[in-house]
Amino acid sequence: VQLQASGGGLVQAGGSLRLSCAASGSLISVNNMAWYRQAPGKHREFVARITSVGVTTYADSVKDRFTISRDNAENAVYLQMSTLEPGDTAVYHCNADVRTFDGTWSNVFGQGTLVTVSS
Repeated sequence: VQLQASGGGLVQAGGSLRLSCAASGSLISVNNMAWYRQAPGKHREFVARITSVGVTTYADSVKDRFTISRDNAENAVYLQMSTLEPGDTAVYHCNADVRTFDGTWSNVFGQGTLVTVSS
């Protein structure tokens, strides 16, 4: 199973970006999907999560600025980021609980996409 994130880039403070991530491979279903980020020299931190039925949770630092959504038919998750701040600069990783054909559940992280916010 692979998670492929895209949509990162360089943006000025106050701007917006939309990240996308799709799960692919030998999977049957996807449960929770989430975004994490890791800034240079810092530990990876939680950003947002969405359940299979659309219940969302956000880190306090991004609440009211970021919106997570998903497309269950495409096994995809999105992160709409608005009013970006230099402190949002990080590599953003998508994450998902996936069930594979052998019936097991795994928590998978994908390769990240870099978001750089200039002041």
